[in-house]
Amino acid sequence: MELLNALQWRYAVKKMNGKPVAQADVDKIVEAARLAPTSAGIQPFEVIVISNPELKKQILPLANNQQQAVDSSHILVFAAWDNYTKERIEQYIAHTESERGLPAGAMNDFKTMLINNFTNRNAEANFAHTARQAYIGFGMAIAAAAELKVDSTPMEGFNGPELDKLLGLDKKGLKSVTLLPLGHRDPDNDWLVNLKKVRKPKEHFVTELN
Repeated sequence: MELLNALQWRYAVKKMNGKPVAQADVDKIVEAARLAPTSAGIQPFEVIVISNPELKKQILPLANNQQQAVDSSHILVFAAWDNYTKERIEQYIAHTESERGLPAGAMNDFKTMLINNFTNRNAEANFAHTARQAYIGFGMAIAAAAELKVDSTPMEGFNGPELDKLLGLDKKGLKSVTLLPLGHRDPDNDWLVNLKKVRKPKEHFVTELN
């Protein structure tokens, strides 16, 4: 299975060489995230694609000076909705009806169920849920990058509120959840490149109930 080979190949690259990733490959990685499954198909997150060198320099100190922020070709920012709202759910339903050629109102029962389920919870609980949806897309992007032999470094160590201000995400009702720098490994200067990939043995990872 090619995906398993790709996942064996990948690792969290610590040193990138600064060489650009082909735009066609970046587009495929982002498309994998877009096609990811999400709860009720709502897709309550967005992906911000950053290639501007000056902007990456501004991100560097917010990302705890992890050098991949500037050595990467692109940074993908996965930003989740700060909350579910009636308006956001109505927009999702209207788009779905239109795309499926359904008459307006055909999905009213489903829409009402979603509105009742989500808007009766507080913003903190809803953001925890939207962030989990963003992580599904994040994982798909990592896997797609590996299949394309594009290196990536999953990052959670960054100042989210400050990054949100820098990118204007707070004004869009979004909160950054994870970063994914994309690039190419620098094998001569990456201490991790030749170390064995270590994961739990299957018997300590999988419980089978037959």
